Amino acid sequence: MRAPLVYDNVVYRKDLRPDWGFSCHIEMENPPIILFDTGGSGPILLANMEKLHIDPEGIDIVVISHAHLDHTGGLPALLKRNAAAKLYLPASFQQSFADREVVRVKESMEICENVYSAGELKGIEQSLVVRTEKGLVVIAGCSHPGVGPILEAASNFGRVYALIGGLHAFREFDLLRNVKLVCPCHCTQQESEIKRLYPEKWVDGGVGKVIVI
Repeated sequence: MRAPLVYDNVVYRKDLRPDWGFSCHIEMENPPIILFDTGGSGPILLANMEKLHIDPEGIDIVVISHAHLDHTGGLPALLKRNAAAKLYLPASFQQSFADREVVRVKESMEICENVYSAGELKGIEQSLVVRTEKGLVVIAGCSHPGVGPILEAASNFGRVYALIGGLHAFREFDLLRNVKLVCPCHCTQQESEIKRLYPEKWVDGGVGKVIVI
């Protein structure tokens, strides 16, 4: 799995633009190509994608974690460039999309081979779960339901290897003991503490960072 971060609060590559929000492009050995969340601004999203050599028209599936603008703001601009991508939206995200295939996610489900939604936890947010040879990679938007419930839901599909994304006000640091890789992004408030406790697991995020598992 190759996962470039295309939207985040900070940059990993200086030629890219930071902004409050999150988006991650997920490339696997075989199609489909998935975009998880779309950040807060269409122009910033598309500009970063262009510099990262990511074709908006090549995205097969768009998964939205939750309905907040910093995760959905880039969606209209993306859909103008992509006429065919299938949308997986949490059930609480009620915006309609004419002439577009939309799946409203409530319970955990398979999205495609080796890719799952953890389900819309606490009626708020879904996270993405990708099965790799090393274990499961969990990609979270903001972790509003809590990291614990997200990891528990993901573990129904196997052993969690990595956690990537926004962890919000997460402080239950013991939950990361058995996770091998952690890349906190976006809204994570305790980055310095996570890095101090788990330096061997820590991976820097930021726009342009490419995580390969």
